[in-house]
Amino acid sequence: MLQANALPLVIDGLVKRFGDKVALDNVSLEIVPGEIFALLGPNGAGKSTLIHCVSGLARPTAGELRVFGYDTQREFRQSRRLLGLVPQELSFDPFFTPFESLYLQMGLMGVQPDARWCEELLELFALSDKRDAYTRTLSGGMKRRLLVAKALVHKPKLLFLDEPTAGVDVELRQDLWRTVKHLRDEGTTIVLTTHYLEEAEKLADRIGVIHRGRIILTEARDALMTRFQQNHVIATLSPATAMSAALPDLPANSALRAGELVVPWLLPEELERVIGTLRRHGELKRFRVTHTDLEEIFIELIRAAEEEPS
Repeated sequence: MLQANALPLVIDGLVKRFGDKVALDNVSLEIVPGEIFALLGPNGAGKSTLIHCVSGLARPTAGELRVFGYDTQREFRQSRRLLGLVPQELSFDPFFTPFESLYLQMGLMGVQPDARWCEELLELFALSDKRDAYTRTLSGGMKRRLLVAKALVHKPKLLFLDEPTAGVDVELRQDLWRTVKHLRDEGTTIVLTTHYLEEAEKLADRIGVIHRGRIILTEARDALMTRFQQNHVIATLSPATAMSAALPDLPANSALRAGELVVPWLLPEELERVIGTLRRHGELKRFRVTHTDLEEIFIELIRAAEEEPS
């Protein structure tokens, strides 16, 4: 049962130590209903450890975690029933079929087995034709899809996806993206970890960056992209004199460099205005657009964090 007005996840002062190593250092985070939150970080930053602490696979050293208002340690049964986890590692019983795996998982999660819901999940993840095959015979991509289906058998309100598209081909990755969006549209709140920055850029409503066990940033994706955006139009006009003539009519910080106009832009409508201005002043001979993506922003954030004193 959901508690009124409770957030899907509240982490307050989470610390996790393994001996002398501090894996999570005073992490605080709130996840809001209905969002896709992408948690990014280098290898060893603490992403999976955080997920393990929330889902009960690791015991926090200090701090408080609540899933829809339920304490994950004192009220484990209630919190775990509301949470689904797709682990990073492929884990399956080779002697069960996909249908049997889902049916058994329902019992493990404490819900009444429902054959119809199993069939619906198999259909959703394009596994119906493998319903009665041993899971050991499935391809890597099919096994990955089965893991996601298993995490949904108890219809969780909060879903953790830990590197869900690791090792899958481009087509399957896009299929999983569509499924994630569908789940969000159906009301599931999703926390996603991924090394594919394009994935986070396409899917996430909000982005968090963790480094050395500390959250160094949480921000709406669009706001983050806008804040770090460094888009440019690079163009050559004919006659060459048209480029100097065009400069006063172009956005601030436009420049003529090495025989090319370099013009900053931010929003799509600004790009349209820049192109219109260039065409009014001359013939476009060469033209290209550069765009800052999330990967470049991530690298810059981690570089800045590395330069800060410990």
